[in-house]
Amino acid sequence: QVHLVESGGGSVPAGGSLRLSCAVSGFTYSSYCMAWFRQAPGKEREGVAVISSDGSTRYADSVKGRFTISEDSVKNTLHLQMNSLKPEDTGHYYCAADPLVKDLYSGRCPIEPERYGLDWWGKGTLVTVSS
Repeated sequence: QVHLVESGGGSVPAGGSLRLSCAVSGFTYSSYCMAWFRQAPGKEREGVAVISSDGSTRYADSVKGRFTISEDSVKNTLHLQMNSLKPEDTGHYYCAADPLVKDLYSGRCPIEPERYGLDWWGKGTLVTVSS
């Protein structure tokens, strides 16, 4: 059974940094997409960053240059380094994994959260950025 558990959330002032982690267990696929999503209060869930099993990454325009997604395949952990945080980055952050969403021709991973199966999501960690 696949489990994803996020950690590292917290409260920081604007301009600060946080490093989120997602411990993944039971996920044994060699070709996959992993992703970070977030949901702000009263807003829809949105994609933040994705990483493919081949190491390629994609970011939402709102976080480009500030956030970095990475994967530690030895420790089976997904990370999201968040720098220069803004109040609008506040929300619950979720990690997800899916071996079926990777485009067979381009190899790209989608960043839209609705593309990822619901079976492989973590329960989220809260990030609060104060102004």
